[in-house]
Amino acid sequence: QGRRRIRFFSKRRELRDIRQHERDAIAGRVRDGAACAGCDLFQAELGYHDISGRDFSGSRLRQAELSLVTADRARFRRANMSLANMFGGRFSRADFTEANLDRAIGVGGYFGGARFDSARIGGMNFSGAELANASGLTQAQLDAACGDANTTLPPGMTIPSC
Repeated sequence: QGRRRIRFFSKRRELRDIRQHERDAIAGRVRDGAACAGCDLFQAELGYHDISGRDFSGSRLRQAELSLVTADRARFRRANMSLANMFGGRFSRADFTEANLDRAIGVGGYFGGARFDSARIGGMNFSGAELANASGLTQAQLDAACGDANTTLPPGMTIPSC
């Protein structure tokens, strides 16, 4: 019985390693210019890259590293980006419609013209972020997120302090 348990855990570890290897290969193709709608990019390292204009709709970008990324006009519709690190990223006119951005880090990000229609942003940190020209944001969404005195928002909207 002890041997079976060891084999079971060993096989689970192998499957996890294979999946991570596949995700790393997909992330490499994205860094090289590929779009990736519906892809599994869990914990993908995409920071400091230009992924502008690419389609990531329906993709799993949970815990992805997107620091200082350039993602102008990128499509993240219905993507799971929870816990993603988007620190200092440029997301001009990016589409986050119905995306899950819960607990993501958007500190210092530029979201000019980005769409947030029905996006989940609970616990997202927008400290120092530029959201003044973002569209689709509601006060209820912003009430579930946080920011600071340097966060710029659409006229008439507020955000709780982090």
